Amino acid sequence: MLPCGDRALLVEVADLAAVSAVRTALERAPLRGQVELVPAARTVLVVLDRAPTEQDAAAVRRLAPGPAPGPDEGPLVELPVVFDGPDLAEVAALTGRDVAGLVAALGAVELTVAFGGFAPGFGYLTGLPADLHVPRRDTPRTRVPAGSVGLAGPFAGAYPRASPGGWQLVGRTDAVLFDVDRDPPALLTPGVRVRLREVG
Repeated sequence: MLPCGDRALLVEVADLAAVSAVRTALERAPLRGQVELVPAARTVLVVLDRAPTEQDAAAVRRLAPGPAPGPDEGPLVELPVVFDGPDLAEVAALTGRDVAGLVAALGAVELTVAFGGFAPGFGYLTGLPADLHVPRRDTPRTRVPAGSVGLAGPFAGAYPRASPGGWQLVGRTDAVLFDVDRDPPALLTPGVRVRLREVG
């Protein structure tokens, strides 16, 4: 447990499962003056409307992490995806499938946004079975088009804007992933369930 600035605590944990447990527990039983929770790969930033105290740190340490939300809890976003990415055939081969089998496997799994990062609106999606984990590209691309859908290790994700990137690109979506005039601006926020829906 570390102070972060003058209005936040940074909770360090072991893994993504612990991040989810802490986030869920603090959503169910927030600290006094809790404004926002910002999960990451192994941390949860707890933003308050006041300076944190030793009592806040003690309360977080005493949390009884409940079970993660069930498969039918939380909002569901169906992300329309055209599966025509430049790495699609290579990813299919890496997973021991043909392209149609890979597309079917990706469409059958329900993913969850674990945390956001890299760029505004980029959600790190977890829930891929181990046989769909593929390594990042040996050489990142200097420019990945906005809307590209990719895989990297245990994560899937969609690029909200054009940027460099090293993920294996399997498709593209025309969904608006980040819009400053929307509340919340990001379509894929932590805890949201996501399905990749194939479109022509």
